[in-house]
Amino acid sequence: MDNDRVSGVMSVREVPYQGHNALCPVTQRLVLTLILLMGTGCSGSKVTTQASSELPRYQIKTVALVPFTSLSTPQVPDSAGQFMSAPQGAKRSDISLNIPSSIEPHARQTAAVPDYAAEKVTQLFWVRLKNRQGIVILSPHESAKAAVPQTARSENAAPESEAASLANKLKADAALIGQVLVYQERSGSRLGASPPATVGFEVKAVAADGKVLWVGNYYERQKPMIEDFLGFIHHGGGFVTAEELAQYGADEVLKTFPFGTEGE
Repeated sequence: MDNDRVSGVMSVREVPYQGHNALCPVTQRLVLTLILLMGTGCSGSKVTTQASSELPRYQIKTVALVPFTSLSTPQVPDSAGQFMSAPQGAKRSDISLNIPSSIEPHARQTAAVPDYAAEKVTQLFWVRLKNRQGIVILSPHESAKAAVPQTARSENAAPESEAASLANKLKADAALIGQVLVYQERSGSRLGASPPATVGFEVKAVAADGKVLWVGNYYERQKPMIEDFLGFIHHGGGFVTAEELAQYGADEVLKTFPFGTEGE
């Protein structure tokens, strides 16, 4: 008689109890992948700011917001829409070059910063600064009226020097200048874009004596979720427009703006 049968009933082999929280191998792999994405999926620093060590000795009560300029040299994107020359604040590791050798240099398209980009980014900063408490921000319009006409400017004049002169002319303690380095719209929609939006700009607070007191840089070429999990989720889980990237960049850069406090 078979020893596994007792009174006609087949014995059941005992299986160790693993509890309700036990995860199947597939689920375990999914959880591990998610943890790794959250830990390493960030594409690096998109915002960098730095304040001068001499900042404490300056009493800044009035700042002139100067209309931003844009980079006049066209950028050369590769076949994936990434830029060959990295603007200040962008890591080289964020920019991969993948241009087929069969493409001749004269056949490569260039992507210049759109004419409207500088004004758009200027307005983003003006909206965020005009109600700042504890400091007076002079409008871009007021700064533009007092600025030296473009035709009368020296080609060799440094932007910081011109900013200091403008601050003195307006009797301001400092001037805030900026330049849009990259402003590329996405090609596609929120569900998918190739290339995605790319925005880069830098801002500087220059004292009336010409000293650079604070610098902020922002550069981001939006990446898909598998390359930048946290960044993609932060942007709402979709591919955003260049203006939305610029809004995010302005908010993040101004978090360390050293003059005044954020207004209501």
